[in-house]
Amino acid sequence: MREFIPPAARFVELPAEFPMRRGGRLTGARIAYETVGRLAPGRDNAVLVLTGLSPDAHAASHPQDTSPGWWEAMVGPGKPLDTDRWYVICMNSLGSCKGSTGPASVDPGTGRPYGPDFPELSIEDIADAAAHTVRALGVDRLVCVIGTSMGGMTALSLLARHPGLARTHINICSAAHALPFSIAVRSLQREAIRSDPNWNEGRYDDARYPQRGMFTARKLGMMTYRSAREWDSRFGRTRLAPEDRTDDDPLGHEFQVEGYLERHARRFARRFDPNSYLFLSRSMDRFDLGDSGAGTTEEALSRIELEKALVIGVETDILFPLRQQREISDGLSAGGTDVAFLALESLEGHDAFLIDTARFGMPVAKFLTVL
Repeated sequence: MREFIPPAARFVELPAEFPMRRGGRLTGARIAYETVGRLAPGRDNAVLVLTGLSPDAHAASHPQDTSPGWWEAMVGPGKPLDTDRWYVICMNSLGSCKGSTGPASVDPGTGRPYGPDFPELSIEDIADAAAHTVRALGVDRLVCVIGTSMGGMTALSLLARHPGLARTHINICSAAHALPFSIAVRSLQREAIRSDPNWNEGRYDDARYPQRGMFTARKLGMMTYRSAREWDSRFGRTRLAPEDRTDDDPLGHEFQVEGYLERHARRFARRFDPNSYLFLSRSMDRFDLGDSGAGTTEEALSRIELEKALVIGVETDILFPLRQQREISDGLSAGGTDVAFLALESLEGHDAFLIDTARFGMPVAKFLTVL
């Protein structure tokens, strides 16, 4: 079990006994974050970015870390999240392995990594940790909270549980609850990891690591992050070059799409803690904004108080299909929020917000410009 902490990450300590929604408490926990831009004297120009399952807090390059961030095309001077104007905070989710406390972190009570003994994680816990971090940075009210994928779930939970913390919201390729298809996919991903011979009930190490299970989990994820139309246009039925095939295995990789999935899986498998993957993915399955006691999902959305919101979805997204973004838009509108809803056409499916940034950048920039 290892953590993978960006070199410029900074940290906010959570309260000494941080309560978890489904039971248990964390002692000595922290949240990793990075900032880009300058906080205004009035502390009124802060924008919070909440990430999907796997990204770290390094959304964009800055003087302390000049390497490209995971949203480099969107965050920076003159970009849609213009850091000449906005103070952009990006944080790593509670439960992750990129600096924030998670299963790979050391439990101060035992001196060993939490591993499978980490308290049961919920999206609400991630939201509460994010709200605490924002306030610890001296920001009483955000101009905007932006959530992508799982981060959109976290943002909705934050807005519902911490009224008044943000004026506006941008929700990208996300949902107010998980659908059966996405739950099924994540269930198979977890099963692949836990079925690996090296799983050892979650008490693996670098020498005996559930690598093959992580490979399979990542490949399943990649299949849902893109669209079938993109696979068709990008790979077709093109074969791998002879030197890239496993000639001694008649059932081995033969097509370029297989090679693509294998390369991505190999890059990811040793760069993300398997227990974190399990805990975060399960928290997404269990999330339903309507479970907050505010009635149905739509009623819970209508109770969120915002000035404005921008909700963006993609026609080809099969993991968070467009009807889920419509539900968010309709629910926020029912509560009196001025909502703009965009259904974008993009071949890239769910991952379009990471890849097709030219298409996403314009509406995000336009929304923020008038704030």
